[in-house]
Amino acid sequence: MSVPDTAATAAAVVDEILSAVVADRTVLEEVTAGVLARGHVLLEDVPGTGKTLTARSFATALGLEFSRIQFTPDLMPADITGSYVFEEETGEFHFTPGPVFANVVLADEINRAPPKTQSALLEAMGEGQVTVDGETHDLPDPFVVIATQNPVEQEGTFELPEAQRDRFMIKTSLGYPDADGTRELIDRRADRDRPDPTVDPVVDRERVLELQRVPEGIAVEGPVRDYIGDVCRATRTDGRVDVGVSPRGVQRLFEVSRARAVLEGREYVVPEDIKRIAGPALAHRLVLTPEASVDGVSRRAVIDGVLEECAVPAMEPPSADQ
Repeated sequence: MSVPDTAATAAAVVDEILSAVVADRTVLEEVTAGVLARGHVLLEDVPGTGKTLTARSFATALGLEFSRIQFTPDLMPADITGSYVFEEETGEFHFTPGPVFANVVLADEINRAPPKTQSALLEAMGEGQVTVDGETHDLPDPFVVIATQNPVEQEGTFELPEAQRDRFMIKTSLGYPDADGTRELIDRRADRDRPDPTVDPVVDRERVLELQRVPEGIAVEGPVRDYIGDVCRATRTDGRVDVGVSPRGVQRLFEVSRARAVLEGREYVVPEDIKRIAGPALAHRLVLTPEASVDGVSRRAVIDGVLEECAVPAMEPPSADQ
């Protein structure tokens, strides 16, 4: 697919989701960029903001198989990955896939399960496979995890370890709707005779795979690559940060910046693409110092400060023969 066609298709997907989900378009575009870049998404928000509906709507609009895993304190790793079951008729064990075997997996309230269960997603998110009793099983392609967590109610929850957070390409928040969105929610509730908004498929699995190949051809010139490196390295020397962006985080920012350019219909990345996506792509990877945490410093504020400090390269659009 061409870049303009991909941008138009992605816009149509977002438009379709907005027909059912009351949310900021920018947030949905951030999620879309993560999907195009073959990444996973973490939605952190208070209850009732539409996180589950958003994940389900993305799966439907993309024509992909959807699965929901409700994370609870008693959830076991096998409840996610699946397990071997003994068949009396044959006298053999056969593998029964768990709910992780879907194209779009909603890990709902992921921080309510203990770390042992959370770690069951590590291999799936990093390698696109799961290993059960020494046997490796490939997951469907494409494979996207959309996890949700509640930042307010922390009793009985387990904070995601740094290694788990680093597996997510994008972390974003739906937030509260604006005045028009709030009125739309009220009008939907008042008119019970009108069917609830539903999402129709815009593309299918094969088209999604085509869409995901497009960012690989996006040009990233040398000065822009250096800018990505400068931004990520600056997080490691910031006095408010104990652990900065990892090498994996550098690669993920590079990948999602190309997807961001695709959404703009461009065949090359500009510094503005990096500025727009750096917060969702990098903030959750930072570990703040105890002093910064006590002072209420936010990770997003650190990224904003780093972006202000790093020199933005001047660049010309790549020539057609490059």
